Amino acid sequence: MKKLLALLLFASISISAQNSIEQDIINIEDKLIEWRRDFHQNPELSNREFKTAEKIAKHLKSLGLDVETNIAKTGVVGILKGNNPGKVIAIRADIDALPVTERNDLPFKSEVKTTFLNTETGVMHACGHDTHTAILMATAEVFSKHKDKINGTIKFIFQPAEEGPPPGEEGGAKLMIKEGVLDNPKVDAIFGLHINSQTPVGVIKYKTGGIMASVERFVINVEGKQTHGSQPWSGVDPILISAKIIDGLQTIISREARLTDEAAVITVGKITSGTRFNIIPESAEMIGTVRTLDPKMRAMIERRMKEMVETIAKAYGGEATITFQNNTSITYNDEALTAQILPSIQKVAGEENVQIMKATTGGEDFSYFQEKVPGVYFFLGGMTPGNTESFPHHTPDFQIDESGLLLGVKAFTQITLDYLNN
Repeated sequence: MKKLLALLLFASISISAQNSIEQDIINIEDKLIEWRRDFHQNPELSNREFKTAEKIAKHLKSLGLDVETNIAKTGVVGILKGNNPGKVIAIRADIDALPVTERNDLPFKSEVKTTFLNTETGVMHACGHDTHTAILMATAEVFSKHKDKINGTIKFIFQPAEEGPPPGEEGGAKLMIKEGVLDNPKVDAIFGLHINSQTPVGVIKYKTGGIMASVERFVINVEGKQTHGSQPWSGVDPILISAKIIDGLQTIISREARLTDEAAVITVGKITSGTRFNIIPESAEMIGTVRTLDPKMRAMIERRMKEMVETIAKAYGGEATITFQNNTSITYNDEALTAQILPSIQKVAGEENVQIMKATTGGEDFSYFQEKVPGVYFFLGGMTPGNTESFPHHTPDFQIDESGLLLGVKAFTQITLDYLNN
């Protein structure tokens, strides 16, 4: 009887505590939207998020968190220790904007202008990182009021340069890891989300395993022999070789990759060669991208590309080399961790609103965190239900329905409580 009474009392206290947290989440919505609009109106590019970082750090310090700044140039980390010992969880938000000129007619529209790679352009949160930052700030504030309900430690990671650092600079998740963001204290698991303009508000989408692709940039240099355009037999045409290489690379996808397992893409996005219409040039350069969702497939595709590039060039009398640059790894959701936190997401969103998605061939540098510790990344609905025209990310017309943001706070809060306390 005493055991039963103790269990009932514990359950009563737990329900009371949960209700208190839920009320604090509801109460923070106005602040959440205000922060988001402020960041949207004042966007900053990768590795230049100085004012953004200042606002984040000031807020975290006001909550009494231990705050570290200037991580990976402009990154901010807030550490909240619960009243009881336990594991360490990290929650991450990206904070950078894009060189895009906004076309929306919003009262908080970005009017910021800059020069990016020698081109005049606007600056816009055209991917929703302003919402991610505001959601994580709100989550930190909620937890700062409930340390007594936390068994362990929460690291709030505000990451710069997710879109990639400027040429010649380091940045993003990779540099944060290099500078020890996952240590002191050592992180046991990490979670992240991405708003999605084409998923209805109230819906959360996820996938076990590869949810976003690895992104490889490749450069192919073809060497031929220059000659007069009227005498092709006197030279070796690198443009012809390039065309054959492009054609050959596509057969790796259409004839060698097991596309019933996972998707893969090879795209040549740029070719540079020649100076005049009547000169067969000496060389050509091709730049492109490879997207894969499976580590073994990625290794196979890179190996076959190298073999094919060299062999095709040789067959036509030239030479060619290929180099790869890794931009992101596969965003890979740990199977056991995904199963563990799925009930938490279903609890706040409703089971019918938590949906399995197909993988996307976009990339995310959250993947670098997942290479070091188990992690889960999911998508949060940001489209007004019933909307028939939603604009993709990275476009001037990109918009988010702010009524969907509070669910992000609820999801992060529930995942964290359940992971640390159970």
